[in-house]
Amino acid sequence: MRSRCFRIFAPIAMFFLLLVGASNGQNTMLISLDQAIDLALAHNHSLKATRTLILQNQAQEITANLRPNPTFGADSQFVPFFSPQDFSGENLNETQQFDIGIGYLFERGHKRQRRLQAARDQTAVTRAQVTDAERTLAFNVGQQFVSVLLAESTLQFALQDLKGFQQTVDISDAQLKAGYIGEGDYLKIKLQLLQFQTDVSSARLAKVQALVGLREFLGYNAVPADFDVIGDLAYQPLKANLEDLQMKAMRERPDFRAAQLGITAAQSQVRLAKANAKVDVNGTYDFTHVSGENTASIFANFELPIFNRNQGEIARTGYVLTQAQEQQQAASDTVLSDVANAYEGIRSNDEVVQLYTSGYLKQAQDSRDISEYAYKRGAASLLDFLDAERSYRSIQLAYRQVLASYMTALEQLKEAVGTRNLP
Repeated sequence: MRSRCFRIFAPIAMFFLLLVGASNGQNTMLISLDQAIDLALAHNHSLKATRTLILQNQAQEITANLRPNPTFGADSQFVPFFSPQDFSGENLNETQQFDIGIGYLFERGHKRQRRLQAARDQTAVTRAQVTDAERTLAFNVGQQFVSVLLAESTLQFALQDLKGFQQTVDISDAQLKAGYIGEGDYLKIKLQLLQFQTDVSSARLAKVQALVGLREFLGYNAVPADFDVIGDLAYQPLKANLEDLQMKAMRERPDFRAAQLGITAAQSQVRLAKANAKVDVNGTYDFTHVSGENTASIFANFELPIFNRNQGEIARTGYVLTQAQEQQQAASDTVLSDVANAYEGIRSNDEVVQLYTSGYLKQAQDSRDISEYAYKRGAASLLDFLDAERSYRSIQLAYRQVLASYMTALEQLKEAVGTRNLP
């Protein structure tokens, strides 16, 4: 009968447990690293402000593609203002002169097309620069996310360590009452509890501050105040060599692409400067009524390029092109150096992680357990036990810091290569 009731009510109980868990989970927004980066790219106000540069450049493209406005002119001559008696239809037709004309500036040298191309090339440079700002923001979010993971891991370890040491204090209290240890040893253990409690408070503060820093990158309106992160400090080995990563960076880095596009934009400016050296022609068509006759006139005027042939601007844009070419080479050197430094950084951190996982972690754990076991049975001194406890805590905290450094170095390498997809 009992087993039958269990089979009936167990699914119902499980359903209510899941329902309660789901309702509790709705109170806290949990985000992963990828979600955090997506939120930052969508809501970060500094990045939004930078993206408006693209729209500004596109507006300049509209301006660059505009044609000159035509001009309209009209005049009336020989109007007898000071001889009112001469105002008559005959005077209007035979004596007064009326002119109406329309003019237009004919641009030569394909100036409008050159202006439009120069504006489009500058927009392409701006797009690459905005993408580079997104790359930097993704690194900042990743770095801060790792800080949150480190703070969370440190907090959990501090809570676990506090709970374990509290049990030691309770056992010591029982030993004191039974007469196995002296009051001096008990007070030393009790005072040591303060360090564990302080570690918990410090870890809680570090996590709150790390979450506040992360929220600043995400945008305060993107996540609620009580949001939290999903993930753990984890070691992920890198399977790529330096040369492949550098080649990938030369293809992926948006700042290097911006430098390449800067050369194209500079070449467009050179062509525009040469086009502006071409002389434009002003054409005008006039309709004239005078002495009872209607006539038409066509006028054309243009500058004589004797002194000003836009020599200075042509020379300046030539130097701008040289500057852009040198900046591309400098950007190339920067990319290669960034990848090399980040690669060596992650290799160094990888070696340190391997040192801890090769035996030091287990040795610290075993030393602490052995000292605790021996102390509780009177085979070790209190100082030996407390020293083993401090060494264990120090090793565990250092290992978490090493893992965080490795993950941060990995984020640095992703930023240096220009992609978040590494082997």
